[in-house]
Amino acid sequence: MSDESKSCSLPSSAEPTATSSTVPMWIIVVTLVLIFFGFVFFDKHSGWFDAKVYSPYVSIEQLDNYQPKSGAAAALAQGKKNFEMFCGSCHGNDGAGKPGQAPPLAGSEWVLAKGFHRLAMIPLEGLAGQIKVKNQDWNLNMAPMGAALSDANLAAVLTYMRNSWGNKADEVTADDVKAVRAAVAGKPAINGEQQLKTFPE
Repeated sequence: MSDESKSCSLPSSAEPTATSSTVPMWIIVVTLVLIFFGFVFFDKHSGWFDAKVYSPYVSIEQLDNYQPKSGAAAALAQGKKNFEMFCGSCHGNDGAGKPGQAPPLAGSEWVLAKGFHRLAMIPLEGLAGQIKVKNQDWNLNMAPMGAALSDANLAAVLTYMRNSWGNKADEVTADDVKAVRAAVAGKPAINGEQQLKTFPE
C-alpha cells in the first residue's frame, strides 16, 4: 500500500459516535413560560372558536352587553349593573352570599316573597340585628345601600334579584319603590326580623 493511500485511511477509533446530553434547564423554563402565556392569550382572545365572536370581542357575554336592549331586558341589564356595583361585593355577584358577611339572595324567602314592600325597605332603610335566611340566622348591620338610587334603578335591582340565580318572582316597578320610599322616609334602620315582619309583605 502506498504512503498516499495510508494517509487517506482513517482508523476505526476516529469514527463518529453518538453521546447523550441533557437539555439546559433555562430552555425548559422558557418553553413552559411561553406555553403558559400562550394559553392566557388564547383564553382572553380566542372566543373559544365561537363563530359569533370576533375581534375586538372575546366572549358571547361581552357581545351581549353591547346589544341594544329595550323594555324588560333593558331593566334587567340595568338592574344587573347596579346590583354588581352596590350589592355584589357583599352578597356576591352570584347571589350566593358570603359567610359572616351577607346572606344569600338566591332562593331567599325575603327576595321571593309575594309582596315587595319588605324587600324594598331593606336597601332603603338599612337593616340591623338578627334575621333568618334559608333557615340560617344572621346578625348583621346593613347600610341603606339603595337609598341613593332612583326609584327606577332600585326597582331594576330588586327585579333583577327576583329573577336571577334560579329565582322567579314578579317585577318591582318604580312606582312600587316610590310608595315604599315615601312610607319609610325619615325612619331609622330596621331593627331585625321581628320589626321587619310588622310591615306589610
